[in-house]
Amino acid sequence: MDIQIIDETKVVAEANVKLVTDILEYAGQQLDLPEDTEMSVTFVTNERIRQINKEYRDTDRATDVISFAIEEDPEEEGLPANFEELFDIPKNIGDLFVSLEKAAEQAETYGHSFERELGYTMVHGFLHLNGYDHIHSEDEAQMIPLQEKILDEFGLQR
Repeated sequence: MDIQIIDETKVVAEANVKLVTDILEYAGQQLDLPEDTEMSVTFVTNERIRQINKEYRDTDRATDVISFAIEEDPEEEGLPANFEELFDIPKNIGDLFVSLEKAAEQAETYGHSFERELGYTMVHGFLHLNGYDHIHSEDEAQMIPLQEKILDEFGLQR
């Protein structure tokens, strides 16, 4: 996968960037995504993610991750369904905004490592970018076990 990393905080450790890149690559393999799939991850502060959450979700609080999926339907634009494939264009699945501050807080709250929480945050957001959700129980029954399977197989057990 082509993963663009943006660090607005200017403090993200290289080890955290590597973990994020590695787990997203692994998750992409588990979903059989094409190798040229594109996405971005932007690391932000709690204050910045709170602002994003308020503006786009009408929720005035910091959260660990916010996902902005790109849900383009080529057929709505008058293009063939396999447009990207036909013209060898990488599929862009969207953008994640992540607060490492919030992930650290949650790791402490839930009593597991920061790495486990960061992995959880990334896989959770990544699955949202790929159409998974957990609002309804039938959707949650698909998303959460897949999320746990990816984390466990990657080596980030609870």
